[in-house]
Amino acid sequence: MIRKYLLAGLITLLPLVVTLWILKGIFTTLAGIFRGPLTWAAHQIQMPDPPAWGLSLFSALATVLLLLLVGALVGNFIGRQLLAWLDELMMYVPVVKTIYGAIRQLLGAIQSGHGGSFKEVVLVEWPYPGSYTLGFVASRDCSWAIPGGQGMIAVYVPTSPNPTSGYVVMIEATKVKPVELSADQALTWAVSGGVVVPARTSTGSFRMPEQP
Repeated sequence: MIRKYLLAGLITLLPLVVTLWILKGIFTTLAGIFRGPLTWAAHQIQMPDPPAWGLSLFSALATVLLLLLVGALVGNFIGRQLLAWLDELMMYVPVVKTIYGAIRQLLGAIQSGHGGSFKEVVLVEWPYPGSYTLGFVASRDCSWAIPGGQGMIAVYVPTSPNPTSGYVVMIEATKVKPVELSADQALTWAVSGGVVVPARTSTGSFRMPEQP
């Protein structure tokens, strides 16, 4: 009975714990960014260093304001032009452009299937024979990397719960099986650790189960 209650409690709290863990990482990063300017401002007006709770409160407020500001910018023409200019600026910075550009393109491809990539979900035998996982077709020509690679497919395999830290593998086309799932469904399955499974409808297609 005790084991049953412990398992039920773990399953119930695990989504909350993972969510809080991710938010804590974001919050800690933002607090580190704001700590320097806030401490400098306090010294300029001859005040003592702000306490930890003050930094935390300021970081939380700054995060909310930043999200609201970015959302407002995306919603109008001038804001979109400013964000486009920021993108161009980031792509001119050495090292930063490699990381920023790769993550931006990856997220854009998964979200919208830009350029035909990441629209098709496939089943691949990975990471070893006898085990399978879902992946996204990135390209259908690997000849640039392997002689005779025209018959190989580059597949992006997302990790859980962070799909941006996945793997790219080149697999023979005959070993890749298409799956009737949308990119959003496959991504939800990966982020949930395989818990949220698409349900098959009466027409044979798949849909994600409704959240209670």
